[in-house]
Amino acid sequence: MVQKSKGPPVAAPEPPKRRGRPRAYEPDVALGKALDLFRTQGFAATSLDDLSEATGMNRPSLYGAFGDKRELYIKSYQRYREQARASMVEIFRAELPLRERLERIFAAALAIYLSGETGPRGCFTVVTAASEAVGDPDIRAMVLDGLSELDKAFANCFRRAKEKGELPDSADPVVLAQLASATIHTIAIRSRARVPRKELDAIVKGAIDVMVGVGS
Repeated sequence: MVQKSKGPPVAAPEPPKRRGRPRAYEPDVALGKALDLFRTQGFAATSLDDLSEATGMNRPSLYGAFGDKRELYIKSYQRYREQARASMVEIFRAELPLRERLERIFAAALAIYLSGETGPRGCFTVVTAASEAVGDPDIRAMVLDGLSELDKAFANCFRRAKEKGELPDSADPVVLAQLASATIHTIAIRSRARVPRKELDAIVKGAIDVMVGVGS
């Protein structure tokens, strides 16, 4: 019996290639876009359609990745605080003369507040989160924690400077820290209002002169 010749082996079909997610769907990228939008427009003025357009994600995808609009806002605020902290932590820790340290801290703050493709956005905490803190206890707790964290960081700077003899014995590190934080807040608001950089620099210099002493 003659066997029928077998034809060439048939190759198994290749498994379908997995398509990568578009970049806008990557959580880190999408969160950054949401952060930019909330910083520019605030919570109330930012709609889900705005967020969908900015991130490239439809509503179900947004909900699946971040939760509702409030949860996305809180995650955006957390990201902002992490970024702001990272930009300043080494300056706070470095061994620098007090005046130089303060100059570098305020310069770093202004770099954050004056950034934005459509214009200066100021500080997330002062400009938008403080408004939402009125009616939202979770956001209020985050705002108060941020303010306290900044006060403590400044107080530590002034305490170290006092120990080194850069400040008189009568100097109160806690009060000076509150003055420094208040200066941060005012330049944040004025940056958002597009006060010229020259005026912002003058405010910073005047505040440092008061805190450190004009002759220091």
